[in-house]
Amino acid sequence: MPTATARDDLPGDDFMTTVRASTQHRPDVTVDLALQGGGSHGAFTWGVLDRLLEEDWLHFEGISGTSAGAMNAAVLVEGFCEDGRLGARRKLHQFWRMVANAAMFSPIQRTPLDVLFGNWSLENSPAYQLMDMTARMFSPYDLNPYGGNPLAVILDNCLNFESIADAPIKLFVTATNVHTGAGKVFRQHEINTAALMASACLPTLYHAVEIDGEFYWDGGYSGNPALGPLMQESAADDTILVQINPVQRNDIPTTAHAISNRINEVSFNAGLLKELRMIAFLRQSICSEFQEGNRWANMRLHRITTDMMLKLDYSSKLNAEWPFLLMLRDEGRRSAALFIEQCGARIGKEATLDLDAMLPTAN
Repeated sequence: MPTATARDDLPGDDFMTTVRASTQHRPDVTVDLALQGGGSHGAFTWGVLDRLLEEDWLHFEGISGTSAGAMNAAVLVEGFCEDGRLGARRKLHQFWRMVANAAMFSPIQRTPLDVLFGNWSLENSPAYQLMDMTARMFSPYDLNPYGGNPLAVILDNCLNFESIADAPIKLFVTATNVHTGAGKVFRQHEINTAALMASACLPTLYHAVEIDGEFYWDGGYSGNPALGPLMQESAADDTILVQINPVQRNDIPTTAHAISNRINEVSFNAGLLKELRMIAFLRQSICSEFQEGNRWANMRLHRITTDMMLKLDYSSKLNAEWPFLLMLRDEGRRSAALFIEQCGARIGKEATLDLDAMLPTAN
């Protein structure tokens, strides 16, 4: 496993000025962002956003996020309202620092041997094993009768939802309706701590979140993230997908933990893959009279991801140690920089995500 050598630093005004000067030759492009959820692995998305925010030629019109992706999206939008790109970068840093500070008091920690060998998994942690076993026998309504969640306190202290409601960047957050199984998209004027908690509500750990008489679980079950709102309510023709749940693994899982990990990845990719397959199908059967179909088919999709996620198991999504978050952030920055280098000139002109290659079943 890679070890953390990341610097714990805040972005500074002088660095932003340097970046702006180096990117002035690029024509401006307006894009949407689609941000997947995945617990603390969302720190990878933090790094991607941190790097994209350095590119003044990239303008964000809409952001669709689920779970940790929704948290990143809301924090970015609120920070942008405070102080533009630099404010967004600082707010993201502040949010993830608060997450790490809260995790310091958790009994679920890596073992000394895992720390020694740079293994970020929590599977060897006695507290994690106890939690995992207990969650199979008891519900969170038994173990956590008051439904407390430390993330709620962080969001209350970090975000100004009035600013988000009036932000120039459209924000869409997805949760899953417990009764119907359908995705519910909260728009920016509807977004508050409850909506964000609903989007990140794992039903084996937390109570379903009640909003206006309806109950919600994690949005990853229905749309991770949902692309529909970007198609219908944003004028941008380019969407950058930040994907943190691996779509394909070459090995067949044979251990209980590996099987559980793969089930989690498959279920939390299902909604997104369904929409991508639909886009691929529409491109092959385009009808000029079907205007909304044209809109979907002509969407220029791009993707930022990393093979590092193949080396991380499900339990590490609950690891919020600051060195781990910084390592993921730096991998996100590296992946975004590589994407800009390889695909930046094509954004606004053509798609760089080959759906037919990614989804052979679309043919």
